Amino acid sequence: MSNPARQINNRRLPPLPGLGRRGTSPQTQRKSGGTNRHYGGATSPRDRYNNSYSSQQYDMVIQGHNTIGSASHHHNNNKSNHSTTSTDALCPFDLTPDAVTSFLNDNPEFLEKYVVRNVNSDQLERWIIKRTQNANKENGKRRGSDVENGINGESELRDGSGLLRWKMGHHPDKRKILQELTKDIHQHPNKAQVLSELTNCVASAINADGFNLYLVDENGRDLYYFKPNSNNTKNSTVWSGRIGNGGTLGAYIAETQEALRLTEVLGDERFPDGIAVGGETAQAVLAQPIIQTNSATLGVVELYRNAGNQQFTDEDEEICNSILVWGAFGIYNAEMYHGMTKQRKLNEFLLAVTKSIFQDIVSMDTVIMKIMNFAQKLVNADRASLFLVDNQTKELYARIFDIGNGLGAQPVDGQQKEIRFPMDKGIAGHVATTGNTLNISDAYGDDRFNRDVDAQTGYTTKTILCMPIYIRGSQKKYNIIGVVQMVNKTHGVFTKSDEESFETFAVYCGLALHHAKLYDKIRRSEQKHKVALEVLSYHSQCTEDEFSQYKDRVIPTTLPDVTLYEFSPWGVLNEDKPQYVLYMFKDIFNMSRFDISSLIKFTLTVRKNYRNVPYHNWSHAFSVAHAMYTVIKTTDNIFNPLERLALFVACLCHDVDHRGYTNAFMVKTASPLAAIYSTSTMEQHHFNHTISILQRDGHNIFKHLTSDEYKKVLSDIKHCILATDLALFFPNRAKLKDLCEKKEFSWEAQDHRRLIQAIAMTASDLCASTKPWQVQVSTVKVIFEEFYAQGDEEKAQGNQPIPMMDRDKAHELPQSQVGFIVGICLPCYELLANLLPGTQPMVDGANTNLKQWKVLVDEQKQKEEEKLKKETENGAKAIENKKD
Repeated sequence: MSNPARQINNRRLPPLPGLGRRGTSPQTQRKSGGTNRHYGGATSPRDRYNNSYSSQQYDMVIQGHNTIGSASHHHNNNKSNHSTTSTDALCPFDLTPDAVTSFLNDNPEFLEKYVVRNVNSDQLERWIIKRTQNANKENGKRRGSDVENGINGESELRDGSGLLRWKMGHHPDKRKILQELTKDIHQHPNKAQVLSELTNCVASAINADGFNLYLVDENGRDLYYFKPNSNNTKNSTVWSGRIGNGGTLGAYIAETQEALRLTEVLGDERFPDGIAVGGETAQAVLAQPIIQTNSATLGVVELYRNAGNQQFTDEDEEICNSILVWGAFGIYNAEMYHGMTKQRKLNEFLLAVTKSIFQDIVSMDTVIMKIMNFAQKLVNADRASLFLVDNQTKELYARIFDIGNGLGAQPVDGQQKEIRFPMDKGIAGHVATTGNTLNISDAYGDDRFNRDVDAQTGYTTKTILCMPIYIRGSQKKYNIIGVVQMVNKTHGVFTKSDEESFETFAVYCGLALHHAKLYDKIRRSEQKHKVALEVLSYHSQCTEDEFSQYKDRVIPTTLPDVTLYEFSPWGVLNEDKPQYVLYMFKDIFNMSRFDISSLIKFTLTVRKNYRNVPYHNWSHAFSVAHAMYTVIKTTDNIFNPLERLALFVACLCHDVDHRGYTNAFMVKTASPLAAIYSTSTMEQHHFNHTISILQRDGHNIFKHLTSDEYKKVLSDIKHCILATDLALFFPNRAKLKDLCEKKEFSWEAQDHRRLIQAIAMTASDLCASTKPWQVQVSTVKVIFEEFYAQGDEEKAQGNQPIPMMDRDKAHELPQSQVGFIVGICLPCYELLANLLPGTQPMVDGANTNLKQWKVLVDEQKQKEEEKLKKETENGAKAIENKKD
């Protein structure tokens, strides 16, 4: 048996649970220097915690109460080599708690390593909680010198673990606290309640005996004390005072936005009133502002400890500041989130409103019904009314007076279609007059409320939200066009949020009502337009008597000289011209495909739709149609039947409803036609007027054509009529001339054929310049009379006309005609004759007239020279007479 003294001084610890035999301690190994013994298969708790790490297990040998030093570990394939001096074993009862405590106190690094490796965070946190709670219990007993001197390390715990106390003091899990606070913030964004809970957590974290929470109002001028345990949200705050110096501590902090730690509250001139609540027993005070991310003060927190307790430290202030900053940021984000959520719902609502209203703008009543229904849903009102403003009579009126209880519209009395009352009467009248929104929480307490309506209907009005509806008028001013009145919110009273939402909604109401009014105006205008067209159609088409007169006439089989270019259409009597048109039509086309009655009506109606202007009248249309007839007859049928039909009809209608003014004048004077047709104003009007004649009953001369033929003819007619605009002649001529010079023109190419059609239309339109001289001169005089009339009107408007239209420059007419024939007529006729040799007489006629105009120009120059010479001689004689 071993020596008892040796047993006491050299005890072996019992094996740890889960471990096999233990090796000898490193200390014994160093002392004895004995042989190595190998142990394997034992896995430490560290191995079980982290398989990637293998630690060496060794025995702890206690010699008396002395601790064994650190051992050097030699790893070899996860096995340990230890030296031992003894093989004696100690019994488990030989190990005492005092011995283990002494060992751990003398070897804190071992304890730290063991705890880090083998103790999980939850267990560690529970230990710290117990330690903190024990320290808090002993705190009251050891205030003052004991704490300062450091009894049992308590001062170290207070100083070193201050940042942890807020999360460990009375709450087992800091994360749960923050999660609950975050959940409260997002689910119930009541700033006061959340800040109160947050401040309570701060008070617990820094061991404060109490706290006060003050909130800053919306205007930023007043401070309100929040009652922490108030269940009545409306009465949970009490006015504390104005923000600024010379009052309470809270008012000062709200003004300066600086944190203060105080050991004496009273006697400070910055805040002579001290703490507003609970200041009687407070000795140490920590006051901090709650500042939002936009630098605005949200509130003030006062934390205090009563007399006899420790003062607040820097760490206490840091804890308080950290939590409050997080809380302010969380509240700000929560408000932003809820604001965005609310705005998203409002946007969805407004989108639904817009779709519904603007898809069904069929009448004002429909739009008003929808606006009232949506407004009622938006603010949860029991009833809704909409009144429109009559600016002429200064009245409010309504066709649909009330919507409520899901019963739909309450129509106005059947005897009257609408109700009216002065704009200066009642709440709606006040809003319509002033443009101010009214939110009335007690209708009977407001003198502007008209109680007669409730007396008649038996309905009790309690709350009212009344708002104007605007539209943007001229000069960027907003005009009130109506008033929407919401009555009796379903729960409580109408809030500021209701006002803001409804204000946005009112913008869409204004747009909807404005568009509905425009729709009504357009619809009425369309009806008026239809009536006007009906009247115009009746009075602008041939009568039955006119039709019967020409229907009974026999179309001649031949007409002398009608196919000659020298033939003067102006020599034909007006009553005979329709007969000539029928003859030319019959001569060119196969009449078996045409209805003679429709042809007669069409011709007579076209004649009736030419205005009585000096030149662009029915006689001009007849002359142009005859010129095209001559071109068609002398070109060996180079144009196909549909082209010939389009060319002839286009010439007959190319100036229908001409007003005697040029396109430039129509644009300059901002005529309605210029607003409709931006280019080739009159030509487009001529074509559209032609279509309107064809669409009249019994006037469609193309009804025998197939659908494709009909489309082709109308397309060619439009092309040909637009080609009579001289502004288009120059590019058309340039293209055609280029094709001819390059010898690329082909009659097989459709676009080439359309170019020759355009040139043929211009040639026919200017045919007066190819007629015999007497015809040419008389026609030019008529043309210039129309030009001078336009020039006179331009002068009356304060504008200077071009020389060709200036009556004061009539003596320049010959020179003007020379330029016209040389610059436009001859280039047109020469190009046409190059492709259609049968039109050469037009070139010859233009050249003959050009010579005559040049003679007149020379005579004009001679007269002017003689006049100038005579004036010079008279001037010289006058000078000589003065000398004598």
